[in-house]
Amino acid sequence: MSVSGKSLHVSDFDLIYGIGNVGRQDDGLGWALVDELESLHPEKQLIRHYQLFWEDAALLHGLKRVLFIDACKRDRPDPIIPHAIIEQDLESGFAVEKIQAKMDISFTSHSMSLPTVAAMCELCYQSCPDIWLLSVQGYEWELQLGLTERAQQNLTQALRFITEQGVRSYGKPVFSEQSDSDSAGDTQTLLDTSVSS
Repeated sequence: MSVSGKSLHVSDFDLIYGIGNVGRQDDGLGWALVDELESLHPEKQLIRHYQLFWEDAALLHGLKRVLFIDACKRDRPDPIIPHAIIEQDLESGFAVEKIQAKMDISFTSHSMSLPTVAAMCELCYQSCPDIWLLSVQGYEWELQLGLTERAQQNLTQALRFITEQGVRSYGKPVFSEQSDSDSAGDTQTLLDTSVSS
């Protein structure tokens, strides 16, 4: 599926999925933004989880568009997009990227990546929805309830963006474009390797 030439608003998404941990300060940004959307759009399907799961591939099946929301860290690998490092503060406090399905090393690790979940959906159901990731800049990650002031400001900016301007994929994709057959081949190769080892 592909969408071009228009911004997607909250009503255009079949599911909005917040990832995070409210007990670790700014790691709760994903849930906090979902909380805000829930009060504005009580009719939407909104869920919150601490991390991604195998079962999320089944959750994605049959949907057209899904928005994931998560906190991101500066100068550290992002848990949802392995190897992606934010080298400086995001200019607007948040970023939106279109996710490409691709199996990666998180297939065999405790924490799954969003591209891997999308690849599993493609492998199991021969289809996958259009997926966007809204990353909101966080700063502190200690065992403590509540967002930092700067993170709260970023959340406010991100909320305004997705409710007023709408989501549009911009900038470079998380992974380079590839055909569906290439993605499925990569997925099957990793599956075969995992089973045989």
